[in-house]
Amino acid sequence: MLIRVEMASSEPLFAQIAASVRGAIARGELAVGEKLPTVRDLADSLGVHMHTVRAAYAELRDEGLVDMRRGRHVTVIATSGGQAELRERVRALIATARSLGLSDDDVLTLMKESL
Repeated sequence: MLIRVEMASSEPLFAQIAASVRGAIARGELAVGEKLPTVRDLADSLGVHMHTVRAAYAELRDEGLVDMRRGRHVTVIATSGGQAELRERVRALIATARSLGLSDDDVLTLMKESL
């Protein structure tokens, strides 16, 4: 699994990391029981602060996708079914909309009109 971040992106780095892991789980690249890099190792490899990686892992933990144990690796504990892939696509849609200058309300209006 390859995690990349775009430093120039308007999307927060922690959100990019979480989306990358979420996508790998959704695509089946990561399975239940697999270990992710430690916070320190991933932060070093990406050139970001440890708190950035910790925030990404905490978001994934809160979604029930990973288990975090202090001093141990982060472990995938659940597959996301289609939700992670859908969430990833929605975030990409939001990022595109923001790059076009649309507000959150504009995006919501467009989504409601599309139902």
